[in-house]
Amino acid sequence: MHDPRIDQLATQLVRYSTSVKRGDNVLIDAYDIPEAVPIALIRAIRKAGAQPFVNLHSARIGRELLKGGTEKQYDSLAKYSMHQMKQMDAFIALRGSHNITENADVPSKDMALAMKKMRAVQNYRVNKTRWCVLRWPHPAMAQQAGMSTEAFEDFFFEVCLLNYKKLVPAMKRLESLMSKTNKVHIKGNGTDLKFSMKGLKAIACGGTHNIPDGECFSAPVKNSVEGVISYNAPTIYQGISFDDIQLTFEKGKIVKATANNNKAINKILDSDAGARFIGEFAIGFNPKIKEPMRDILFDEKIAGSFHFTPGQAYEGIADNGNRSQVHWDMVCIQRPDYGGGEIWFDNKLIRKSGKFIPKNLTQLNY
Repeated sequence: MHDPRIDQLATQLVRYSTSVKRGDNVLIDAYDIPEAVPIALIRAIRKAGAQPFVNLHSARIGRELLKGGTEKQYDSLAKYSMHQMKQMDAFIALRGSHNITENADVPSKDMALAMKKMRAVQNYRVNKTRWCVLRWPHPAMAQQAGMSTEAFEDFFFEVCLLNYKKLVPAMKRLESLMSKTNKVHIKGNGTDLKFSMKGLKAIACGGTHNIPDGECFSAPVKNSVEGVISYNAPTIYQGISFDDIQLTFEKGKIVKATANNNKAINKILDSDAGARFIGEFAIGFNPKIKEPMRDILFDEKIAGSFHFTPGQAYEGIADNGNRSQVHWDMVCIQRPDYGGGEIWFDNKLIRKSGKFIPKNLTQLNY
C-alpha cells in the first residue's frame, strides 16, 4: 500500500526545500531507499516543470569501492561527478541505511582519500545548487532510537513534515542576534567555554537544506576558543561510535580530546591541521526532536541543544577560514533532563536549560 506521506514529503522537498522552478535540472542522489521515494520525487519534479535525474547507490557497494580506492580512481570519479553537478540547478539527497556502521572497517587512510578527492564536488554542490539532504527511516534507525519500526516512521514523518515556515520569523531574529554577537560564553556540566563570533554571519535553517531541520549556525573566530566542553549526546563518525567526548581548547586548538575511544578520536582529529579547530557553532531547536539517536541529521536539531563542530567551516557562508576534510558535528543537550546549561551572548543570558530567554525568541522553545 502506498503511503500518502511520501507524496507529501516529495512535494515539500521540491516546492519548499529546493524551490524547483520550470526548466531546472534536479539531481536525486539516493542511498538504499525504497523505490517509491525517488518515483514520488520524479513525479513532483516533473509537475513543477523541471527535469529529474537519478543516481542510485548502495552502502555495501560503496564500502567495497572505498576499501582500496586509488588516487587515479578518485580523480576520474571527481571529474565526472563535477561535470554532472555543473549541469544541475537543484540537488536532493536521500540517505537510507540498513547498517549505520557499514563503513566501520574501512581503513581511515581510504576514508581520508575519498573525502579529500570529493571535497571540491561537495563544495560546488553546497555553494552553487539549491540542495537538500534527507535521512530515510530504516529499521536500523528505529533500532538506534530504541523504537519500533512503525513508531519511528510516524516520528520521522511528523518531524520532516513540520511546518518550518512557522518557525521562520523567530529563526530570523536569532540569526540577526547571532550575527551581531561578539562574545559567547557557554556553561554547563563539565563545560566552560568562551569564544568570539565577531564579524561572522549566522544562518538560520528552516527546512531548506536539511530535513529534518531547525538550527541556526555560525562559526567562532578560529583562534578565539578557550576552555573545555563536554558533549552528552552519543555520536558516530566514519562508522565509529563515540560517547562522553570532552575537548579542551587553547587559542582555538583542541589540545586534549578524550572519549570512550581515545585512540580513534585523536586519529580523526589528526587527519589534517584544520581538524583540531572549530568550523561551526550552531543552536538546535526542532521542537519534535528530543532524544539523540546517533544520527547527526536528527541529533544536531535536538530541542535545547547546541553543536560545536571540529573541522571544515562552511566556505563562503559562515566562514572562519578553517579548512579540513573533517566536519564532525558533536552535540551537547542543555535541557534540565540532560543536566541544564547556559548560553550567554555579550554578557546577556540568551538560553537557560535549553529554553530561550529573550521574548522575541520564545517561539523557538520546545
